[in-house]
Order: sequence, then C-alpha cells, then structure tokens
Amino acid sequence: MKNLIIIRHAKSSWEAPLKDIDRPLDQRGITDAHLVATNCNKFVPSPSVIWSSPAKRASETAMIFAQNILYPIESIVFKQELYTFDENQLEKVIKSCSNVFENVILFGHNEAITNFVNKFGDVFIGHVPTAGFVWLQFDTDSWGEIKKGKTKKTIFPKNLK
Repeated sequence: MKNLIIIRHAKSSWEAPLKDIDRPLDQRGITDAHLVATNCNKFVPSPSVIWSSPAKRASETAMIFAQNILYPIESIVFKQELYTFDENQLEKVIKSCSNVFENVILFGHNEAITNFVNKFGDVFIGHVPTAGFVWLQFDTDSWGEIKKGKTKKTIFPKNLK
C-alpha cells in the first residue's frame, strides 16, 4: 500500500515585484496553512517523507506543516522538478519515488495538483484550493505502478472556518 498526501501551497502574496518562484505566503496563507496542518495530524501516516517544490510559497507551507506534525524541517527534500504546473511532470516525479517509502507528503502547485488528484483519485475535486490537503491511497507496492487509487481524505481551509 502506498499513501500520497498532496498539499497545494498556501495563499501567496502578489504585492512585491518578485519572480514567481520567489513569492512568499501572505498572512491568510500562513493562517490557512496552520489551520489545515493542525487538523490533519491524525491523518498523516508515519513514518513519512516530505517533498516540496523549492518555490518560496511551497517551501514555507511545507515548513509550517512539518512543524505542526513534528517532522524535522531539515529532513524536507526540495525537488526542482516539483516546481511545475503540469500533472504529467508531477506524475513522473511521484512515480520515480523509491519503493522504500510507503508514505509521501508532497507540496506543490496547481493546475498540476488538481489534475493529478482527479486522474488518480476516485472523487472528483473541481479545484484544490490553496493549503488544500488530499490523501490518496494506492493498492500497490510500487510507486512506478500507481493507477487509480482511493481518495481517503480531503481537508480544505474553508471547511474548517
């Protein structure tokens, strides 16, 4: 059994004239990331590995979640390939995961995330919101062979407010 928790980065700021990859979280993003992170503890399988896009907004979201689930921040793996908006690239990265890991928590970007969870989950999600949490479970021992899985849990900030 393989478990994938996929989390879209929290709301980011557009105020400063920065490159897309350098945009930080805004205050709502920080608040929403903490809100979802504190409500997902009982759904996070252990042990897990955390992968994140190196984009500032994704890495800040990953750090907030790591702190809330007591995961060592220095163990987060930043993967350049996760700075993508394309679900095929996202799928390629996930399928390349070592089979020694049963549980992967991944922080990335839309449209890749929404399209991926709709392709591989069994519940249609029109739009994974910022700070949205989706847990997919696959009945396989190989990440490279994942097919349609089961959507076990979704947690979105608006449902917690």
